[in-house]
Amino acid sequence: MSDCLFCKIVAGDIPSKAVAESETAYAFYDIAPQAPVHVLVIPKIHVTSADEIDPSHGGMVDEMMLLAQRVADLEGVRESGYRLVFNVGADAQMTVPHLHMHLLGGRRLDWPPG
Repeated sequence: MSDCLFCKIVAGDIPSKAVAESETAYAFYDIAPQAPVHVLVIPKIHVTSADEIDPSHGGMVDEMMLLAQRVADLEGVRESGYRLVFNVGADAQMTVPHLHMHLLGGRRLDWPPG
């Protein structure tokens, strides 16, 4: 999608600080981190949100999860723990309409936040 921020990042039109990537997914540091480790994992194809995933996207979420595990290893949080979050829609504060998963870690993540 030509006007999508994350599609432009995948295309290399907008710079990002890469953490890891696979054939179908890309992981990069969030520009407004909410934890010491805050990485976004996105599919390289455009899907607006988790609410739009259907059977035609077979394997896409699997690949995102496997890449998140690799990121957790690279960032040193796999053993201590990390959180994976999908936000869906405006009430969940989804600010970029492209499917993305937040990987947060590097400190104790209390619930509820705050």
